[in-house]
Amino acid sequence: MAYSEDHIALAAEYALGTLDADERTQVETMMAIDTDFKVIVQAWEFRLGVLNQMVGSVEPRPIVWENIKSAIGHSEPQVPLVLPEAEPPVAPVVVAQAPVVDHSNVIQLSNRVRRWRSVAMTASAIAAALVAMLAIEVYQPDLLPDGMRAKSRTQVVEVKIPTAVAPSAQYVALLQGQGGGPAFILTVDGATKNFTLRKVGAPVAEPGKSYELWLISDKLPRPRSLGVIGANDFTARPVLSSYDSDVVNAATYAVTVEQAGGSPDGSPHSTPVYTGKLIETVPPAANR
Repeated sequence: MAYSEDHIALAAEYALGTLDADERTQVETMMAIDTDFKVIVQAWEFRLGVLNQMVGSVEPRPIVWENIKSAIGHSEPQVPLVLPEAEPPVAPVVVAQAPVVDHSNVIQLSNRVRRWRSVAMTASAIAAALVAMLAIEVYQPDLLPDGMRAKSRTQVVEVKIPTAVAPSAQYVALLQGQGGGPAFILTVDGATKNFTLRKVGAPVAEPGKSYELWLISDKLPRPRSLGVIGANDFTARPVLSSYDSDVVNAATYAVTVEQAGGSPDGSPHSTPVYTGKLIETVPPAANR
């Protein structure tokens, strides 16, 4: 059933206790025959019940009752009521009756205004109570009843500290020719086996020719190509990762001059012009 604004205001006033005896009787009769309306009244009673929990009982001071008793004891006796004597009957006078004006609409409007004022006061009281509850919950939560206290939440945060990566060993080889001057510097990382080849003294390769780097080890049946050396000052590659550390660390590294683009069959076609072996320049962290 759909209820009007007057019904809702009437339910709120009943819960607030501002109705007179006739209106309360009307509300109680409606609640007895209409369960939906009874639910609306109970909902208002639940909302306004918070106000009772926010206000504690206050006992008047003993002096108040003493003053009341004193005032009653010293009050003067009341004068008996004397009714005036009845006057003799007067002949009736016929008076023209004025037209009756229907004030029912004015009365209904007045009641509606009064009810909505009560609803507005009720809403303001609820808002003030909620603000007070919020302030108490934030600053003095111990003053609230157990059922109204906010439950504390504990959140466990796991902080992972990254593990420090220990520096790996570093190896360097000076690749030089018969003249003794270094032509290339080869640097190898002991952990990743990535290498970087830097050109320092080698002349530019002849037209149609390329420098190619080789790994030579007695543990391998033949030299293995590590790729063509680029024209830039630095050449970096990860190709050593496929070899064992013993092979990488003990091998001889050589540079040959091949046709442009490198050896066509994976074997060197000239005598090495620059060679060198790795030496450990930075030991691993465990040995420091």
